[in-house]
Amino acid sequence: MRPEVHEHQKNNIKTVSNKFLIVGLGNIGAEYVNTRHNIGFKVLDHFAKKESLSFETVKLGALAEYKFKGRAFLLLKPNTYMNLSGKAVKYWMDKENIPLENILVITDDLNLSFGKIRIKPKGSDGGHNGLKSIHAILNTTDYNRFRFGISDEFKKGKQVDYVLGDWDEDEKAKLTERLELASEVIKSFGTAGLENTMTAFNGK
Repeated sequence: MRPEVHEHQKNNIKTVSNKFLIVGLGNIGAEYVNTRHNIGFKVLDHFAKKESLSFETVKLGALAEYKFKGRAFLLLKPNTYMNLSGKAVKYWMDKENIPLENILVITDDLNLSFGKIRIKPKGSDGGHNGLKSIHAILNTTDYNRFRFGISDEFKKGKQVDYVLGDWDEDEKAKLTERLELASEVIKSFGTAGLENTMTAFNGK
């Protein structure tokens, strides 16, 4: 005979979901495609091309689905512009019933050298407008983020120009290898879990 589960106990039972929401942050529009700030879009575009996936225009963004080892990965590129990214994240979390721990947000980071990877389970927004929006709408900073280093090689007062500028030739030459590694991070997050992914990729 199965034990009875009372209504007040249901909230304490952790459901295991095999569905993951991978959010690449960026701005829509041709002028932003190759900018440093759009690395989240760039990572997902590379992943989709590698796995022969196509993005479909959906509410608040573009979405592609990838199946791997019994997991479903929803790749989301919000079309809300950076400072409203949280709206798209919340909408697709709720629509697909994806728990907070199964979300990974890919973003650029000025505090890391070019191409350096750092995966964290939580943290501050670091002044990043996309992360600020997600924090405000989800009302928490406890969501997984995958920070991709863009370095801080800009002159005083030129941060915006640098972040919204294109990669230089040296960075472009190295970018494909870094995007390959980023694709492996996504797969590892869904199959090996956050802790193992952090151990395997942080600092690479």
